[in-house]
Amino acid sequence: MNRINKRKQYERGYYQTHPCTDSFTCKHCGRPVVSAGAGADHRNHCPNCLTSLHLDVEPGDRSADCGGLMDAIAVWVRKSGEWAIVHRCRRCGALSSNRVAADDNPMKLMSIAMKPLSAPPFPLERIEEMTALMGGEGSTGL
Repeated sequence: MNRINKRKQYERGYYQTHPCTDSFTCKHCGRPVVSAGAGADHRNHCPNCLTSLHLDVEPGDRSADCGGLMDAIAVWVRKSGEWAIVHRCRRCGALSSNRVAADDNPMKLMSIAMKPLSAPPFPLERIEEMTALMGGEGSTGL
């Protein structure tokens, strides 16, 4: 069933009030994705590669016409301590935030979380120089 027929099948806002138990095949990695094990009523990304599809403008409305792949680009922690994934659409650049599911790949989540530390926006060779400019000692002790 394609997205257009699926959208016609359900009234607007249906997914906001009803659990989504549909299974699908990930458009990025090709693995089958089932709702069981997600720990929530709505599965909106692949637990293996964390890729999503741009289907919603508002969560659950299924009104986005883009349909592009959404890459997991960052993680953040909500006030409650729950982690969420930030997705960016490859086609239109839209950003969205989705809850981390119980069965999401922990290594993929950690690699996304560690990305800013492993690839800082400055050369690591200049860290001593920058520390000295900030009034620090400027020595790493190595």
